Amino acid sequence: MVGDTTRAEIVPKLETLFGAWTAGEVPKKNIATVNVPVRQAVYILDQPGSVQSVVFAGHVAPPKGAAGTLALETLDTLLGGTFTSRINMNLREDKHWSYGASSDLTDARGQRPFLVTAPVQADKTKEAMQEVAKELRAITSSRPATADEVDKAKKSLTLTLPGRWETAGAVAGSLAEMVNFGYPDDHFATYAGRINGLTQDQVQKAAASIRPDGLVWLVVGDRAKIEAGIRELNLGPVQVIDADGVLIP
Repeated sequence: MVGDTTRAEIVPKLETLFGAWTAGEVPKKNIATVNVPVRQAVYILDQPGSVQSVVFAGHVAPPKGAAGTLALETLDTLLGGTFTSRINMNLREDKHWSYGASSDLTDARGQRPFLVTAPVQADKTKEAMQEVAKELRAITSSRPATADEVDKAKKSLTLTLPGRWETAGAVAGSLAEMVNFGYPDDHFATYAGRINGLTQDQVQKAAASIRPDGLVWLVVGDRAKIEAGIRELNLGPVQVIDADGVLIP
């Protein structure tokens, strides 16, 4: 609880409301480790008449809090986490195919999704997928993170911190995050220093967690307009599914 109160004031009220509660049976979540696929796969979800396609590409990544987490999150920031990141600058600013494209690492105790999201004009679906694949391969090999990119990513992650806790809800959210992931009490007090202490080499080594050959693609769009081009990419088996994920022949 966060607000204009004290522990002495609030605990008796909580005891009155919840003191009689007893523990129930809690289902155990299955967060067993799974392997990244050995080859890519593509799924199309048909939206007839759509003038836009939404391209998703992703795979599982190490859990939040695992060794190298901060370096990986810094790498993701420069790859697709800000307006000036590589993916957005490519698909929006250079190609003008999208209003905004990004990558993200979703927080999770177990393996978490690494996901690229790119809403693009339908007639550039194939080309946009090529560019996403190119960016993911480049960051892992031919075009490593530059010193300038790493510096900008660090600033994005740290200079925004003062505005992070402007509301009681935001403070509560950060406290809940600390509990959820088992962070020490000084996690946020030391966060900026740990981010700024990362080297360019540490950030680039985190690219090992990005697996271009193990991507699962989902493209939502007009199948009649986009399927042929997607198949020409030869990324992997192409299957059509409905909104419930059921395969369509």
